[in-house]
Amino acid sequence: MKARRLGRSFYFQPTLKVARELLGKYIVRKVGSEKLSGKIIETEAYVGPQDKASHAYGGKVTPRNWVEYLAGGRVYIYLVYGMYWQLNIITGQAGKPECVLIRALEVPGEDKNIASGPGKLCRYLQLDKSFYGEDLVRSKIMWVEDRGEQVKPGRVKRTPRIGIDYAGTYWSQKKWRFLLRPEKTSGRQKGS
Repeated sequence: MKARRLGRSFYFQPTLKVARELLGKYIVRKVGSEKLSGKIIETEAYVGPQDKASHAYGGKVTPRNWVEYLAGGRVYIYLVYGMYWQLNIITGQAGKPECVLIRALEVPGEDKNIASGPGKLCRYLQLDKSFYGEDLVRSKIMWVEDRGEQVKPGRVKRTPRIGIDYAGTYWSQKKWRFLLRPEKTSGRQKGS
């Protein structure tokens, strides 16, 4: 299958579905004539005003999060601890502030830790505040593509999100973190 850029309708699906279906898709970032890319292997969903872990909890709009209120398919990027960028993709219709945090990428031919966390993947893709609001559906410098990789349900692991204890037990224990387990390889057994 030829690689196909994800269109707006993909991002208009329910946020939990987008978070799960982004697994196995590829982020592509054009830097000059070079293309950096990696397979998405870990995501977290944030479902807007009712989610106490969301930056839009309670319908809050700030200079930091206003892009969350735009139509799905745009980048919401912000700095944590004054040094690590975090890449989120907006989901849903305009006015409904939901997003998916991209937590880790697998980069073929590179050290497995090069994009093994939100800050590391932003460093690898050379992302910063200038990508705030970037439209992944139309951008010439960054997009998400489907390369035809089928992700079987057994390869997806769900766990609670990371680092959101401040949101309380109910929200911090929701299994809205999705991880892509490595594909099992079948090899010959010893003695066969």
